[in-house]
Amino acid sequence: MLAPMTEDPKFGEDDGTAGAAVQPRRRRGIYVLPNAITLAALFSGFYGIVMAMNGRFELACIAILAAAVLDSLDGRVARMTNSQSAFGEQMDSLCDMVSFGAAPALIVYIWGLKDMGKLGWIPAFVYIAGAALRLARFNVNIGVVDKRFFQGMPSPAAAAMVMGLIWVMDDAGMRGATKIDWLAWTAFGVTLFAGLSMVTNAPFYSFKVVGGRKTVPFVVLVVIALGIALIALDPPRVLFGIFCLYGLSGYAVYAWRKFKGQPVSVIAVSTDEPDEKGLHP
Repeated sequence: MLAPMTEDPKFGEDDGTAGAAVQPRRRRGIYVLPNAITLAALFSGFYGIVMAMNGRFELACIAILAAAVLDSLDGRVARMTNSQSAFGEQMDSLCDMVSFGAAPALIVYIWGLKDMGKLGWIPAFVYIAGAALRLARFNVNIGVVDKRFFQGMPSPAAAAMVMGLIWVMDDAGMRGATKIDWLAWTAFGVTLFAGLSMVTNAPFYSFKVVGGRKTVPFVVLVVIALGIALIALDPPRVLFGIFCLYGLSGYAVYAWRKFKGQPVSVIAVSTDEPDEKGLHP
C-alpha cells in the first residue's frame, strides 16, 4: 500500500521564506548632491590655504567666505531633498574643521602672526582648538539645544570675522601684518577673540527659523535687497562690519538676559546623562 504523499515545501506552496531568500540585498550608498556641496566647501578651504601660501590673501579670504556660503547650503539642500544621512553629518563636521578651523588659523598665522615667534602660535592654536571643541560640542548637544540659537559663535562666523580683517587690510594696500606692529597685535586680538567665542555659552542667533516654508513680511525682502546693495558698495568693509556685529551680538543677548533675570543657557531639554552635568540650567 502506498503511503500518502506529502507536499514538499521546496516545490509546493510558498511558506513565506522562499521569496525573501531570492530578494536582492539593497546596497547602501551616499547622496550625491549635499555631499558634493560639502566637498566644494572643503575645496574652498584647501584653496584658501594654497592662496595664502602664495601670498594671495584676498583670494584666500574670498575662498573661506565661499566655503561659509556652501556650508549653509548643504544642510538645507539635504533637508529639502530628504537626503539626510549619518555619513553626511560626519563628513560635514570634518570638512568644517578644515575650512573654518585649520584654514583660517593657518591663513592668519601666515598673514600676520608668524614674525611674532612662538607668541604668534597662541591665538592660532586657540582658534583651531576652539573650532574643534565647538564642533564636538555641537554634535553632542544637537538634540538638546534651542534651534533658535547657537551655543557659542558658529565656526563659519568666526572664520568670516578673521578673514574679514585680512580682506579689509589687504584691500587697503597692507599685504601683510608681519612688519606692522599694531596690525599684528590687532590680528592677535581678533583671532583670540574669535577662537574663545566659539567655546563660550553665549547665545548667538542661528537664523534657522527664517526662510524655508515660513512666511515673512514683505518688508523683510526690502531689507534684504538694501543689504545686498550695501554690501556691493564695499564688500570687504561691510562684510567685516556685519560679522563683527554678529560676533558681539551673542554677548549682548547674554548680558540682556542676565539683566532681565532670564535663563542664559540655550539648552532646551535637561537630561540625566553624567557627561552633561553642568550644561543644563
